[in-house]
Amino acid sequence: MAAAGWLIPVSVSVKQELEKQYSPSRWSHRMAADDVIKAHVKALKEGTEQARSLAQTLINVPYGDGDGEKLDVYIPRTDSLDVNLVIYIHGGYWQFLSKEESGFLAVPLIDKDVVVVAVGYTIAPKGDMDLMVSQVRRSVVSAIQQYSHISGLYLCGHSAGAHLAAMVLSTDWSQYSITPNIKGAFLVSGIFDLLPILSTYVNEPLKMTEEVAVRNSPSQLVPQLKQSSSGCQIVVAVAQNDSPEFRKQSEEYYKALEAAGLNVTMEDVVNTDHFSIIEQLVDADYHLTKLLLKMMGKS
Repeated sequence: MAAAGWLIPVSVSVKQELEKQYSPSRWSHRMAADDVIKAHVKALKEGTEQARSLAQTLINVPYGDGDGEKLDVYIPRTDSLDVNLVIYIHGGYWQFLSKEESGFLAVPLIDKDVVVVAVGYTIAPKGDMDLMVSQVRRSVVSAIQQYSHISGLYLCGHSAGAHLAAMVLSTDWSQYSITPNIKGAFLVSGIFDLLPILSTYVNEPLKMTEEVAVRNSPSQLVPQLKQSSSGCQIVVAVAQNDSPEFRKQSEEYYKALEAAGLNVTMEDVVNTDHFSIIEQLVDADYHLTKLLLKMMGKS
């Protein structure tokens, strides 16, 4: 076992294979790697612009004192008191994207009386993993305090955002002013064990040590999740064309949650890749959208 704070050396061939496995754009069957990322950003931006035209919005609502500690809120035009809240945590390998492209899933939810909150957090290299985890936890507390009348709280995270959402579910809330009752969570194409990415390009701006990776790996925190979020209905979703390593991350986390007796299901979404699996949440007829609405009793 390596001493805490040190990284275990990885051979060149293993490193190259890990780099490939953790490069989701190289596994898309739709287009070339660079093109799929450009198309992804474009789709998220267009979806978010559409959501902003449909919803009442509160932009840059602070949940802390830091520059990046802001929320964007998409509010349905309704007088209904039966309002659900979905908190969305964006992906981008903890170093790309922002809340500015993260309102797209509000498009099919707005007319179902669902409030969507897109969380901003301080991405690397400015932010480190401990900070980002702390921020998303505080963002959830802040959202609940601002919307105390909601009938149900749900989380959705994609890729790095699925990791951060799982860390929210694994929070010891005794250290906070409130204990959220999270009814459901969608963890879409996530990373739940950070150790394999330590030797890859992903970790270059993050600069995680082994110790940091272990304490921020949801796979290590299943007992805490069971204690904090035992009533939460969890969906672990993975794309058919995610890499084998990404698929393994979701499958193993699902099995660990299932073995712990948690309410968890696995969704292997056909005809999707790492990017389209989340982009399609802009569509009311998409499988995961319908699943989310059904979970909220809104189908």
